[in-house]
Amino acid sequence: MAFKKNNPRKKKRFQRSPATEKTSQIPEYDPKIFKKEKPASGTIRLNKYIANSGICSRREADKLIEAGEITVNDQVVTEMGYQVKPADTVMYRKKLLKREKFVYVLLNKPKDFITTTSDPEERKTVMDLVKNACDERIFPVGRLDRLTTGLLLFTNDGDLAKKLTHPSHKIKKIYQVQLDKPITQKDFDQIAEGLTLEDGPAPVDDLAVLSPDNMVLGIEIHIGRNRIVRRIFDHLGYTVVKLDRVMYADLTKKDLPRGKWRFLTQKEVVNLR
Repeated sequence: MAFKKNNPRKKKRFQRSPATEKTSQIPEYDPKIFKKEKPASGTIRLNKYIANSGICSRREADKLIEAGEITVNDQVVTEMGYQVKPADTVMYRKKLLKREKFVYVLLNKPKDFITTTSDPEERKTVMDLVKNACDERIFPVGRLDRLTTGLLLFTNDGDLAKKLTHPSHKIKKIYQVQLDKPITQKDFDQIAEGLTLEDGPAPVDDLAVLSPDNMVLGIEIHIGRNRIVRRIFDHLGYTVVKLDRVMYADLTKKDLPRGKWRFLTQKEVVNLR
């Protein structure tokens, strides 16, 4: 059965209201007054610089700045939006901080590993699989549940991670799904058209049957809500026996065995940006 594409939904456009008549109460726009000053070229926000150095997250960096724990050129800086210049010396408790190089690691995740940076129950985490990849402090982009296998990206590039996980960018994800029973034509059509789950609509970009017994399917989505693929099929009375993410943001599992990782190529990084 070929992929069935949904009809594109028409987006509503806001229409401009007629221009309002000027009054003496509203001053005329003056670009010299309202122009926002741009950061100097090559500078970076202090909290981002600290996070990129690998000692903590950006939110934790804000707390360090607020507490007066950070100095720039031997001066305590508590301003959240402070811009660090390339030649500045940034220190935390007499430790010189250096901006780490960005690292991008792609893992073919096996099952029975949870996607978290640490676990109080001491279960196996995906970080155990990439702990020898680099010295930089990397973290997983998004999540795969314990039983789901397939592609998982790690990086210390917070801006890219934010882009890849924000729904507005509609990052493509393709999964291979094995069900406990054959899917019916009626249920196939319902999923392809888009179900509404308890937490909102669950649009599907493409759907295909991949096996003669109608128990293995390919599904393409861009939404990233918790366990969304499993919940789509569960909503119609199916149990997902196996779930494997075979493509993520145009990255594939080619030449990447289960449980192994590799660095992204420069071309792949450019394409993600």
